[in-house]
This record gives sequence, C-alpha cells and structure tokens, in this order.
Amino acid sequence: MGSLLPPPRRFTRLWALALGIPFLLGLAALTLTPSRIERAMPNLLDLVLGTAHRLGWESLDFTRLEIIANILVFVPVGILAFVLLPRRVWPLALLVGPLLSLGIETAQRVALPHRAATVTDIVANSTGALVGVVFAILCTLLLASRPSQRPPSRLETS
Repeated sequence: MGSLLPPPRRFTRLWALALGIPFLLGLAALTLTPSRIERAMPNLLDLVLGTAHRLGWESLDFTRLEIIANILVFVPVGILAFVLLPRRVWPLALLVGPLLSLGIETAQRVALPHRAATVTDIVANSTGALVGVVFAILCTLLLASRPSQRPPSRLETS
C-alpha cells in the first residue's frame, strides 16, 4: 500500500505543523489543566445541549456530548499523524491517537485526580484518531488519482 500513498508535499507538511502545533497545545490545555470543561464553559455546554434539544435531539445529554466531542477532537490527531509520519511507517499513525489518549488519561489519573480518567475516553479518542487516519488516507488516494495540474518538467523535442 506504500506505493499507493505518495508522500505529502513539503508545503502540506509545513501547513500540518503550522496548524498542528497550536492544536496540540490547545488539546493539552483542554485535557491537562485542573478545571473540567463543564466548569470552565457551562454556558457553552448549555447552549449546545439546548440547541440540540430544540432541533429534536432530546436524547443528547452531557455524557453523549462528551463522547462525541472526544471523537471529534481526536480526528485532527489522526490526520496530523498520517501527514507527518514517513509513508513507509504510516501504519504507526494508527497507534498515535490511542497512545496519546492513554498518556492523557494516565496523566489525569495520576496528577489530576479530580478529572475523570476513563476507558470510555480512550475508546472515543482512539475512534476519532482512527477516523482522522482513514480520512487522510482517502484524501491522499483521491488526490493521487487526479491527473496532475503541473506542466511537464522538461520540454519534449520534436
């Protein structure tokens, strides 16, 4: 499968780093600070849940919202892992999300005992990262199958 997955362009990797570093810092701030999100932003959670209920999704509660958020927050982790790892070892991108999540949950359990470190979070985060890797692979395959927009690199002589 390595030959089907061309390496990302340098420009793509630079953008991934430029967006990925602030994202990962934000993820660390979100997951490794003492305050829980429901205490830091209760109005936002009330707004999201209220909007969902008004739209007919009455079964959405805080627990389900947290699982959905954990999945969505880790999708970029999978994309970044796939884009930034060398193609010959791209399957390691499948491990980045679960390992990062395990590290976060372990840190919460050890250093932040008032935070809830759960297996459910690890599963949700890992699912999000897997979705990100699959999305990145599909995008790579779609872009690789398109005809090149670049002009030929050398002129043909007649």
